[in-house]
Amino acid sequence: MLRPLLRPLLRPLSRALAAGGWEIGRRRDRLDAELADLSPADRAIVERVEPYTMTSLARRASLLQAVDHVLRAGIPGDIVECGVWRGGSMMAVALALQARGDTARELFLYDTFEGMNAPTEADRSHHGERAADQLARTPRGEGVWCEAGLEDVQANLAATGYPAGRIHCVRGPVEQTIPGTLPGRIALLRLDTDWYESTRHELEHLYPLLQPGGVLIIDDYGHWQGARRAVDEYFAAQPLPVYLHRVDYTARLMVKAG
Repeated sequence: MLRPLLRPLLRPLSRALAAGGWEIGRRRDRLDAELADLSPADRAIVERVEPYTMTSLARRASLLQAVDHVLRAGIPGDIVECGVWRGGSMMAVALALQARGDTARELFLYDTFEGMNAPTEADRSHHGERAADQLARTPRGEGVWCEAGLEDVQANLAATGYPAGRIHCVRGPVEQTIPGTLPGRIALLRLDTDWYESTRHELEHLYPLLQPGGVLIIDDYGHWQGARRAVDEYFAAQPLPVYLHRVDYTARLMVKAG
């Protein structure tokens, strides 16, 4: 008698659970397809850092490959990231370095740890929308604001087990903290501050420290016009042309010649 009465109430729940399982199944299929060439250990890293990064699976996988290249080629220097959000990309680096037996490299994380700076007119999406307009319509702390506090990032990096004394969080706009605080040599340089001014500043001061054979990753090249312009202008002024490998629609990667 009770079962017929409960059936209409349970039916929506059953549908929701089925839909949820279907979504989980779809996500698992996507992971299997996109990460098929990764080792189980690297795949675990890519999945572990997902709550702490906005980057795609392809970008995370290519970052681990960049770490492999740096170690395999014996490129000296530290790992530097500008624009870290919750620290997911550097968490992946820290986990990968430990898995490969290298905990001697310094990790530098540059960020305001308060969200995005004000963009300029040069900063528009790949569709042409002004970044300022996107920020204006987005509640503070959500989406494009990329807000994450210093304590949050420090806790996330600490959870990787990488030596705390080798993790350096540099707080403030990069235009103010660089070149005041700099690593000596850079083996892997990842730029993810979105805007023209910050990206240009980072290239001018940090790219010269990137060692020959080191890896440069620009996260925003395809998505933000300002970042693309900064990169194109900087390398147009260099004596040798560079090849930027397309990781996905927005990220570009290159190995420094020399």
